[in-house]
Amino acid sequence: MKILLFFIFLFISHLSFSQQKYWVFFTDKKETYFNPNTYFDAKAIERRVINNLPLCDSTDFPLNDFYKKTIQNIVVEITGETRWFNAVAVFATDSQIKKIKTFYFVKKIKEMSQKCVLTSYKFDSGLPPKYKELLIKQTESMEGSLFAKSNITGKSVRIAIFDGGFPWVDTNPIFDHIRKNNRIIKTFDFVKKRDFVYDYNPHGTMVLSCIAGLINGLKVGLATDAEFLLARTEVNREPFSEEENWLAAVEWSDKNGAQIINSSLGYTNERYFNEDMDGQKSLVSRAANLAARKGILVINANGNDGTSSWKFIGAPADADSVISVGGIDPETEYHISFSSFGPTADNRLKPNVCAYGTAIAAGKKYMEMVDGTSFASPLVAGFAACALQLNPNIKAMDLFKKIQESGNLYPYYDYAHGYGIPQASCFFENKKQQPPPSFDFSKDETFVHIAIKENLLVTPYKIHNYLYYHIENCKGTLDKYAVINVYAKDALKIPLQLLKHGEKLRVHYMGYTSEFKIE
Repeated sequence: MKILLFFIFLFISHLSFSQQKYWVFFTDKKETYFNPNTYFDAKAIERRVINNLPLCDSTDFPLNDFYKKTIQNIVVEITGETRWFNAVAVFATDSQIKKIKTFYFVKKIKEMSQKCVLTSYKFDSGLPPKYKELLIKQTESMEGSLFAKSNITGKSVRIAIFDGGFPWVDTNPIFDHIRKNNRIIKTFDFVKKRDFVYDYNPHGTMVLSCIAGLINGLKVGLATDAEFLLARTEVNREPFSEEENWLAAVEWSDKNGAQIINSSLGYTNERYFNEDMDGQKSLVSRAANLAARKGILVINANGNDGTSSWKFIGAPADADSVISVGGIDPETEYHISFSSFGPTADNRLKPNVCAYGTAIAAGKKYMEMVDGTSFASPLVAGFAACALQLNPNIKAMDLFKKIQESGNLYPYYDYAHGYGIPQASCFFENKKQQPPPSFDFSKDETFVHIAIKENLLVTPYKIHNYLYYHIENCKGTLDKYAVINVYAKDALKIPLQLLKHGEKLRVHYMGYTSEFKIE
């Protein structure tokens, strides 16, 4: 009897380990019906009109029911589906996949790689002085008071948040103003397949607070009057489902009228290699780009791998049409060490902008000081919601461009800071105001000299006096960039041998940017 049970156990074990997860892509969507007026939320239709888009296209149509049922009758389980990419996610054995490959309606099958990294109720509303100072700075670094003076609070802008859970959002007083006005429009747990999301990882709660939290009359984030779609997409250390859930959530968000998506998530070394970060390898990156084409502004954390062996951005921060947000240290006002670096594998600019990578956010029982580009991203999402309220008819990619141009370093950029921290003043002025020149270029036989204007020289006792410079090659990518503290008139000498014909030396100091070029 024991021998029999042993062989049964081996047989079952063999079956379980021979199963793998796959995407099964279909060839077409023949004989499917779709009515955008009944499927989409009114806000989703409005967004399409503003962005001059058709009310629907082939990506919006449902999957062919016959195709789905045929697959369902063969595989172990269908765990998800995506309209946008016309595919189902399945658990299946090798023999089942071999059979599916013979079906005329199957375009291709892709095995999911195992190579997602991303934690009676009473809340203490007390804020130590250091916390209060940082709380004010994290929004004021983006000139948030300019929005406040004009009563710009992200009102009626609908933001979807993808994260690992939202515990205490239904009870925490920091969100009273959102609950009282019924501005949590919809919720869905894509892990448990249910509406309830107020459990599991508190990361999503912290992120929401950095977009819209209010404590003791102080704003934690700028978009205190926005509307929200809350999606739980993450599971601790599950090697497959997070990206599958992300795809389901982005289509759900589109359907339910999201205008902005904040995703403080990233998929890196457990699933991909650095060279895969080109915006095309990952389905979530491709889905993020497709969401942008459907008029949604997608904002994603740049990642926290700056000090790890991975170092670079992950998916979907690598997507071309995603605003990827890097982290700044509030103490130094400079790139925070853990913030992942750009560019993408195909040498596109990342991050696009940055915000504080250390912030004050809502914890379980009190406000906490938290670290991560996970919190820089929602700070920018709140900023974007205010900008959208000011410009309700702006197209998503025009808003993307405007946010980049509002960066405090623009038109300078680099692969640590992007264009810098977005500034609200740019949305109240027709054009970003260029300050008077703060330095001059000169050249001799050996060097290009950058000389600080006499009246702008500062004492060495001033801690932060940054001069940013980069060398941009003829392909529009950076060969070198650096940030230095300067105190002398002749602040920097660049060897001429570093500047090839046509390359640009671009320098930013005290808000002023200029460039030098060897013709």
